[in-house]
Amino acid sequence: MGEICKAGLVGGGVIGGGWAARFLLNGIDVTVADPDPEAARKIGEVLANARRAQKKLTYTSNLKEGKLRIVTDIEEAVRDADFVQESLPEREELKIEVLARISRATAADVIIGSSTSGLLPSRLQSEMQNPERLVVGHPFNPVYLLPLVEVCGGDLTSQESKAGAAAIYESVGMKALILRREIDGFLADRLLEAVWRESLWLVNDGIATVEEIDDSFRYGAGLRFAFMGSFLTYRLAGGEAGMRHFMEQFGPALKLPWTKLEAPELTDDLIDKVVTQSEDQAAGISIRDYERKRDDCLVSILQGLRKNDFAAGAVLKDFETKLFGQSQGRVMSADDDLSQPFALLQTAVDPEWVDYNGHMTESRYLQVFGEASDAFYGYIGVNAEYLAAGNSYYTVETHIMHLREIHAGEPIEVRTQLLGQDPKRLRLFHVMTHSKDGTRLATAEQMMLHVDTKAQRACAALPEVLARVEAIAAAHAGLEQPSEAGRRIAEL
Repeated sequence: MGEICKAGLVGGGVIGGGWAARFLLNGIDVTVADPDPEAARKIGEVLANARRAQKKLTYTSNLKEGKLRIVTDIEEAVRDADFVQESLPEREELKIEVLARISRATAADVIIGSSTSGLLPSRLQSEMQNPERLVVGHPFNPVYLLPLVEVCGGDLTSQESKAGAAAIYESVGMKALILRREIDGFLADRLLEAVWRESLWLVNDGIATVEEIDDSFRYGAGLRFAFMGSFLTYRLAGGEAGMRHFMEQFGPALKLPWTKLEAPELTDDLIDKVVTQSEDQAAGISIRDYERKRDDCLVSILQGLRKNDFAAGAVLKDFETKLFGQSQGRVMSADDDLSQPFALLQTAVDPEWVDYNGHMTESRYLQVFGEASDAFYGYIGVNAEYLAAGNSYYTVETHIMHLREIHAGEPIEVRTQLLGQDPKRLRLFHVMTHSKDGTRLATAEQMMLHVDTKAQRACAALPEVLARVEAIAAAHAGLEQPSEAGRRIAEL
């Protein structure tokens, strides 16, 4: 449920570009409607950052990317879409008009999401055809990394549309939070606005600079909020007695005049102060450089949380399990020709893989050979269900020989031969070649051990996997042994 093939996006700004990247990197074709003559460049830069972050974020980032098309006509962008996401400026009259146009140009059952951060869906759907399929799908920047999306329906929105939208968002690795009822600003932005108002007062009154306020979050509460939020944090602050003790101890402080939740007047003086301090804080670093630094930090936090299978990390772990299943490629069938080494991995050298010598760095050779091993595992039936049941192969030894240089953008292929096996072990030999001319670039010999991941000990592969391994072993038994197999580093 929730899988789509084509997404129609209206608006290609910061949020629209982020949505484009989120969908494209999940293999979904995207058509974006945006009249900006610079739209292709802007979306391209967002997509470049998203690709960079995705490769750092997940171990299963080799899925085929969707196709991007940019048009100026709204109807052209949405006409054949399975799902539509509108991300126009926060002008209610504009959104009402455009959403009505979208509704007339799409099939009656196509769900339409609006990225509004505060406008009520009941008003946005007021002139639509089939208004029951409109939802607010409010994401957070950068859309391609942060998993949260608030799903909110209006008076006419059906429960099926809300559930369907949530399923679509979750199919591309997001956490859908369905609001119980519509309210101005929804949930997260109401909380963020309270912090923003108080922050402006602290700047206005000369209590702190914008940098000092940011530091108070990024070195303190913000780190906890990344995985616990406020209520769970305060529950722990109550000690063994929990939330009741915290409320009794700190509740009276709510009556004290600590905060000014009424926003200060945005005078020219206050705006100038905030802008000047923000420029000082940025210290000449460009927006794109800050975006990449932001992405790197978010990837690190998400990966750390994934290791603990907690909060946003649990969303990433579940999504990565799904991606692993999708990236397994073909599985062995009775009609396959097993007589030759398998070409299960084709890729190209990413520019980030190149070192100071101008060719692929040695760690990336290991990465590519590891992906070839993963492709072999998928071929013999080691899929997501197999892993979830507590079974896997672990690499215990690798010997790589580097034969030729390979440069950024060049296509490569890995062929895999099974040199030996028993119920607990695999001995694989990989040959990396240039896809165009067949030049041998590197070889890798690997020993894998089948393990019970829950008991953390070696065990025999399950019968269905072992049967495939034995069939391949019988077919490969007559192949010539590679000259590099069994080699060791020569003594000087």
